[in-house]
Amino acid sequence: MSLSSSGVSDVGVESSTPALAWGPVIGGAVAAAAASMILLLLGSGVGFTMVSPWASDSVSFTTVSIMAAIWLVVVQWLASALAGCLTGRLRTKWANVHTDEVFFRDTAHGFLSWALATVVVVGIAGSAFTSLVGTGVQAAPTVAGSAAAASSDTSPDAATGYFTDLLLRPQDLTTRAQADDSSAAEVSRILLQGAVGNGVPEADRAYIATIVSSRAGVTPEEAKVRVDQVLQQIEDAKNAAIKAADEARKSAATAAMLGALSLLVGAFIASAAAALGGRQRDDEEAAFIVKR
Repeated sequence: MSLSSSGVSDVGVESSTPALAWGPVIGGAVAAAAASMILLLLGSGVGFTMVSPWASDSVSFTTVSIMAAIWLVVVQWLASALAGCLTGRLRTKWANVHTDEVFFRDTAHGFLSWALATVVVVGIAGSAFTSLVGTGVQAAPTVAGSAAAASSDTSPDAATGYFTDLLLRPQDLTTRAQADDSSAAEVSRILLQGAVGNGVPEADRAYIATIVSSRAGVTPEEAKVRVDQVLQQIEDAKNAAIKAADEARKSAATAAMLGALSLLVGAFIASAAAALGGRQRDDEEAAFIVKR
């Protein structure tokens, strides 16, 4: 068989050899998946050494998150390069095929190897990936759902039980009065309604202050001050929860976009590495034949 001056085979019959070689693709994907797991375990081990239950000996959560994201990107790129290089070097040489077609086939083999490795790794670590993405999606509904559930709980042991106790705490702890369960439950319901809504109305504030003054044995002015302080604490806790949910949503969105970009770059690296590996294999084989 010979090639024309344009580099295209002069044989008009299609080759019986398939253009897709699954052996190198699967081999490269398995190697990439194994390398990814090893590198992920290595990164996890290093990360755990940076975290300590003692606040003074542990790095910040932001630092750990940034380093983890960078390491995941590095793992993705290294594994993609390994998959593409192995796929390109292990495939059988295509005889009488245009060089552009060879380049395309090598690139496609690298891409398929990356895709298979990605599916395998995501399948193995699917729960962690789903949890990461789901954090931002479920953050706000979780806060709203918790507030709704709290509003339906009218017992004094609900989410504001501590604040209710704080409001009804006597001035003199040695002469603690017997708890009035009905008033405590009523105060809890008012506080829950205020936490779910836009705050406690002035009429409810005055009513709570009356109960506090009677139960705690303090003056109406002192009771009003105590009510205002506790309501401010509840509002601060509510705002902190909303802020944490919003930060979790933003972090999850950033992680998802960074992961998508990293995967796209990994696909490019795998395709380029396969094309480079295939070209090196063909050049080395051609040089070996010439020497012989």
